[in-house]
Amino acid sequence: MSSCLYLDTSAVLRAILESGASPDLEARIARAPVLITSRLSLVESSRALHRLRQLGQISETKLADVDRELNAVWARCELWELTASVCERARQVAPAKSLRTLDTLHLATFVMARERIGDLQLVTADQRLRSALEAV
Repeated sequence: MSSCLYLDTSAVLRAILESGASPDLEARIARAPVLITSRLSLVESSRALHRLRQLGQISETKLADVDRELNAVWARCELWELTASVCERARQVAPAKSLRTLDTLHLATFVMARERIGDLQLVTADQRLRSALEAV
């Protein structure tokens, strides 16, 4: 049975930029009945594409394809906003873990979404975020 998924930006970028390298991840995203992410993911993925463009590591054609694929995934997602509640939860979540600020905002958003959707699973390619999840 497919699970409801919270998508961290790193997982989506990996699935799209390294297409075929993570078939299980790609299949989970494709078959999930519900996808949730933070609006932060749209900003992070856009900035990642800007960095790739500046580095000249990927052709403009490939970047356009990646952008279309990203937009298709984000269009399927329920977007959670960066509200005062999310920011407050981020101040409190996983205090013993060393997380970057944006990862903490994702974790807080996931925790709040999981309170509403009990079987929600976090999908991330970030080991620090995955480790911090074990603390909540």
